[in-house]
Amino acid sequence: MDRLIIGITGASGAIYGIRALQAVRAAGGIETHLVLSSAAKQTIVAETDFSTSDVAALADVVHNEKDIGASLSSGSFRTRGMLIAPCSVKTMGGLANSYDDTLVVRAADVCLKERRRVVLLLRETPLHAGHIEMMARVTQAGAIVMPPVPAFYHRPEGIDDIVDQTVGRALDLFDIEAGIVKRWKDDSSGRPRGS
Repeated sequence: MDRLIIGITGASGAIYGIRALQAVRAAGGIETHLVLSSAAKQTIVAETDFSTSDVAALADVVHNEKDIGASLSSGSFRTRGMLIAPCSVKTMGGLANSYDDTLVVRAADVCLKERRRVVLLLRETPLHAGHIEMMARVTQAGAIVMPPVPAFYHRPEGIDDIVDQTVGRALDLFDIEAGIVKRWKDDSSGRPRGS
C-alpha cells in the first residue's frame, strides 16, 4: 500500500495542508493518513471556508491526534513519509527534541527513525536563534525544513497559484507529480516562463 501521512498543525497556513490532501487525491494511487492538531481545527475555521469535517473528508484515513497507539506510531506501518503543512514552531520543537506528546510529532519521529522523508512547511517569521537551532536539529535528524516562501517566476495570478506552487514542490520531495507546479523553463524555448 502506497501511503502518505499529512499533518496539519495550528500555524497559519492551513490551506497548504488542505491543498496537499486535494492534490494527492487528484494524483491518485496514494492513500492519505491525516492528523489534525486541535489548534489546526481552530485555524482551519478561522482562515478558510472549510469545516474540519470537510478537511477530514479529503483524507482516506483520519487519526486522532491524542492516539499515540495509532498505526502511524509504529515503524512497521509503511509510508512514503510525512508532510506537515503547515508546521508550527511547537511541533518542530517537539520533533527536534523527540518529545512525542502528540500523534503528529510521534508519526514524524517514527518516519525519521525509519529514514523516511519528513517535510516541514514551517510557518514562522521572523526567526530567533532558538528557532534556527531547532531547524538545524531536525535537519540533522533527516527532516527537510521547507518554509512556504512563495516563488514568482511562474507569474502567479492569485493566492491559489502561490499555494499550488508551494504544495506541488513539497509533493515533489515525495516523488508525487501533482500536476500543479509551473516549472522553471518549462517550455521548448528554454526561456523562463513569461519572458
